[in-house]
Amino acid sequence: MAQSLVSIRELKSRLSHYLRLTRKGESVVITDRGVPIGRIVPMGLVPAGPDLEQRIAAMRETGLAHWSGLKLGKRKPVARLKSRGTVAQLVVEDRE
Repeated sequence: MAQSLVSIRELKSRLSHYLRLTRKGESVVITDRGVPIGRIVPMGLVPAGPDLEQRIAAMRETGLAHWSGLKLGKRKPVARLKSRGTVAQLVVEDRE
């Protein structure tokens, strides 16, 4: 897949041109002072309704998320209730 680099200023002045490139299947990387900040990709490359696993995989591939492969350990509760109910019950009571 072809890919173009474009600055914000150029993208703003030639948006139609870069959208035509995207329609043809080309990806456009948007930069701010030479630093990539976003990407415009053709719709065929983006799943219409990705499930959670696909979204997490995409975040890991782009560097937005990192995972060591370990499960999270148990944590102590941040807050305790004085009554015997649950937090959900407390919220419902508060709304009434």
